[in-house]
Amino acid sequence: MALELWLLKVQSAVSSTFHFTRWATTSAASDGGGGHPAHGARLGILAFEVASLMSKLLQLWYHLSDSQLSHLRHELLAVHGLCKIVSDDHGFLLGLASAELAESIRLAGESISLLAGRCADPGLRRFGPSFKEFADSGHDPHRWVISWKEMEAKARKIDRHLSTTAVLHKEMEQLWEGEQALKKLVQCSGGHGPSRVKIATISNLQQKLSWKKQEVKRLKKISLWEFSFDIATAQLARLSFTVLSRLKHVFGDAGVSPASNLLSSSFPCIHFVSSAVHPSSCGSQPLGSPGEFTSGPLIQTQKQQDLGFFDANSALLRPPPSTLGAASLALHYATIIFQIEKLIWSPQLIGPDARDELYSMLPESLRALLRSRLREVGRRSASDALLADEWRTALSRILDWLAPLAHHTLQWQAEQSFGQRQSASARPKSPLLLPQTLFFADREKTEGTIVELLVGLTYMWRCAMEARRAPPAAAMADYWVDAQQEM
Repeated sequence: MALELWLLKVQSAVSSTFHFTRWATTSAASDGGGGHPAHGARLGILAFEVASLMSKLLQLWYHLSDSQLSHLRHELLAVHGLCKIVSDDHGFLLGLASAELAESIRLAGESISLLAGRCADPGLRRFGPSFKEFADSGHDPHRWVISWKEMEAKARKIDRHLSTTAVLHKEMEQLWEGEQALKKLVQCSGGHGPSRVKIATISNLQQKLSWKKQEVKRLKKISLWEFSFDIATAQLARLSFTVLSRLKHVFGDAGVSPASNLLSSSFPCIHFVSSAVHPSSCGSQPLGSPGEFTSGPLIQTQKQQDLGFFDANSALLRPPPSTLGAASLALHYATIIFQIEKLIWSPQLIGPDARDELYSMLPESLRALLRSRLREVGRRSASDALLADEWRTALSRILDWLAPLAHHTLQWQAEQSFGQRQSASARPKSPLLLPQTLFFADREKTEGTIVELLVGLTYMWRCAMEARRAPPAAAMADYWVDAQQEM
């Protein structure tokens, strides 16, 4: 009987602490009483959102360091595939990189504006308009832009807060899981009468949860959890203004002299963000239709000057109609290229199932091109060893420049879906930007290249089949064309 009474007391204690996490979630929302919170209202559970914003801004700051910019200029944008199917103008590609970084800063600024609405300081509550004004004119009445030296010191301090907040998040998750486990254990024990073993287990778990709560309480005091809305927003304001200032200084702005532009010395024909990006300015057009990138979605210089800083950069990121991005095919074609690459490097995987799966992925435009191309080469003998070697060499060369773009596309998409969960204290080695993917690739050129890979893959398969003296295969054109009839 005593055991049952003790168990009832435990169950009552568990029920009183079970909603710990729910209380933590709602406490921050109730601090302000529906209006502007009193000065000193704490972030509470919103600390994790603030930590995510700070992490993103710090990563942008690291991306704009001298070493990262040098890597971007000399290595990342020197990928041979970009010259083949995107553009051979480095100024144009760097302009797109600048626009994407500006877009990331804009999105961070929008999130900060939502947080600023809960501040007591009127100046902080006007963060949104102030941020836009600074982007367009460089006017900084609050002096939120800080020096490089101050930023480096602040970054180290914020790194420590982010690390502590990350540990707090982990500890709170473990505490919630422990409370769930304790609740289930108590419920199971109550139905059949508790044994001394179960009582000991419950007691031990309670003790661990008590220690965990003390650790969570300690971490809250030294993390962003105890920051007020005003202090957190002021930190974010300085971060965002300083990062934006660095971006405009590095990539050029209407108010920045070309002599001070850190990238213009290597690319003197670059016309960035505020003055638009014109590949034709350097005397070379991107691969594709003439004038394609100087009108339409990527608007002309005069039109772009009429837009604000962020609107102009957003306009630059809208792909022209002839690109894979405009057709929403960049990710799909990257997947196709990835599948072809696996089959080319592992010919033993090629079979009817692999053929049907790959063929089903091809849009009708690619299927029509493939049928036409296969008819051109279908008369050649698959037993020609010299021709087979030429195909292997050609496919290897194509994959050398096309496969990296496909891998970057898949990686970029995965990072966007996964979110910025990387700790800001772990400084990224290099940013992966949209211009390094198939997003701005010319659709016609990309499809033609994919067709060549498929034709070469077909020839390799037939050659391997004849080498093994397999039963006569269908004509090379039938290999892919008949797949549609079989499905």
